[in-house]
Amino acid sequence: MKKDKTIEAEVSGYISGLLRTHFGKGPRSVFVAIRRPFVIIHLREFLAPTEKVLMSQHEVKRVQEIRDLLMVDLDSRIKMDLLKSVELDIKDIYADWNLENKTGMLILVLDGEGTEDDSEWPKDIDNKAFYQEIIDISREAQKEPEKIEVYWLNPRTVLIQRTGIMIEIEKELIKNNFTEQLKLAKRPLESNLIYNSSLEQILNRNITDVFTDWNFTEDIGYMVLLMDPERETGH
Repeated sequence: MKKDKTIEAEVSGYISGLLRTHFGKGPRSVFVAIRRPFVIIHLREFLAPTEKVLMSQHEVKRVQEIRDLLMVDLDSRIKMDLLKSVELDIKDIYADWNLENKTGMLILVLDGEGTEDDSEWPKDIDNKAFYQEIIDISREAQKEPEKIEVYWLNPRTVLIQRTGIMIEIEKELIKNNFTEQLKLAKRPLESNLIYNSSLEQILNRNITDVFTDWNFTEDIGYMVLLMDPERETGH
């Protein structure tokens, strides 16, 4: 079994090459963090020349749709290649893009159960207040999650898994194959709610990027928050 550090480097090189092949331009940097069962891949300075043209014509949704379609297309290939090269048994792949920032996030969910670990919480963060704020954000967007799990990948990256968040109208839209439209509507809504919440005060860190994606069939939502280092507190 390869060490996680070696896996991180190999995954980074692989994703960089794969995206360059399919977009004609790869990201400037690919940062990989592993906290089993999650592997998150943060892409920076990633916007293809054709996408830049579409963005200048305010076609943000079209760029999102094309990328979503491409990720569906690449899904089984990524799973197969990474199983072969670094023995990662990937169950699901999620993706989100912040096109204005030219950033992106891939979340690979590995086979196996995750367990939350209280010792991972940065010492200065009140985890009860954090959970409550996530409940409030979810309630505003749809409903209170049946279950929330929080995984710190490092002091500046946290993944939140929410289970049981879909309301009836969303379930109907999913049943009628409106999943892409639902995703395109929910992404900015949830991001705005996070930026307008009290999370930055609770975390004592500025949130620099927010990524969201969903498994609509299993009623699971993922959020990844990227943060600046802890703020200095004045004496």
